[in-house]
This record gives sequence, C-alpha cells and structure tokens, in this order.
Amino acid sequence: MRVTTGSIKLFLLVAIAALLLTGCLPGDGSYSADRPAGIFSGIWHGWIAPISLVISIFKDRIAIYEPNNTGFWYDFGFYAAILGGFGGFSLARKKRRE
Repeated sequence: MRVTTGSIKLFLLVAIAALLLTGCLPGDGSYSADRPAGIFSGIWHGWIAPISLVISIFKDRIAIYEPNNTGFWYDFGFYAAILGGFGGFSLARKKRRE
C-alpha cells in the first residue's frame, strides 16, 4: 500500500473533524440545571448522535441526549437534526428532480 500526500491530508482532515465533533458531547458536564442546553445544542447533539452512541459504549458519563435541557426547544432541535441530518432533505429532493 502506497501512502500519498492526498491520503495523509484526508487522514488529518478526518482526525481534526473527529476531535471537533466530539468537543461537546451530551452528558459531558458542560450543562447544568442553571445553564441548560437549548435549541442549538439540540441541533448539534442530533447531528453527532451516531458518534455519541459509539463513544457512550466506552464511557458511562457520555450520553446521546443531554439530560439538562430546556425542554421543547432542545427536543425540537435534536429531532430536526436527526431527521434532517446534514442536508438530508435537500439531497432527497435533488434525486427526485433528476
């Protein structure tokens, strides 16, 4: 197997993205009852839910869903991100037009 500069760049990009994505996982202690997670945190936690699921297997304190949240608006953001993903709806619409 030959290592090229393109494969090294791709590896570094994936490693940096993984570090950034796991920077604020649900259940990491960054939210409290006094400062709960809101809609934007819900969106973020919905996007990184698959990563959170894998990490939660190895770390007990990490969860998929933030227990200290604002209620409806956190839930709305979380489920909107789960259903929509990263442009999932727009990709589906593009396929139908063709």
